[in-house]
Amino acid sequence: MKPEDFDDLKQLVEFLKQNQVAEFDLDRGNVKIRLKFEPPAAPAVTPVLAALAPIASVPAAAPYVAPAAPASPAVDDSLHLIKSLMVGTFYSSPSPGAAPFVSPGDRVQKGQVVCVIEAMKLMNEIEADADGEIVKCLVTNGQPIEFGQPLFSLRT
Repeated sequence: MKPEDFDDLKQLVEFLKQNQVAEFDLDRGNVKIRLKFEPPAAPAVTPVLAALAPIASVPAAAPYVAPAAPASPAVDDSLHLIKSLMVGTFYSSPSPGAAPFVSPGDRVQKGQVVCVIEAMKLMNEIEADADGEIVKCLVTNGQPIEFGQPLFSLRT
């Protein structure tokens, strides 16, 4: 490997760690890379409450209530969803300042490019997987997205 390849490898490892990828294989010609990450160990739980039970003068603490997760946008069950095939950054147009690939109200055909997702400095075109009319874009330009995240709702 060339010295500049090590910088790319470091960026790849950081990306994989940030996105909690467990395993990754790369096979390109004479370069073969296999990365396997161990999941973070769960913190040990100490039975503190049992030790505090005999102390009657200490008032009980209010139970911890986890904050609710933000509600996902309401999606009509009759609509088809075009979902992300990868983790990356969503872009609605081919370049900054260019018109978006699609807008609400546009008719699309199966195989038509609807957006790009940047992953590891590569721009990946995402195509419509059905014919129909774009009802709504469910993400914003430049937003980080997850695998399987809905991108567009489509009336087929």
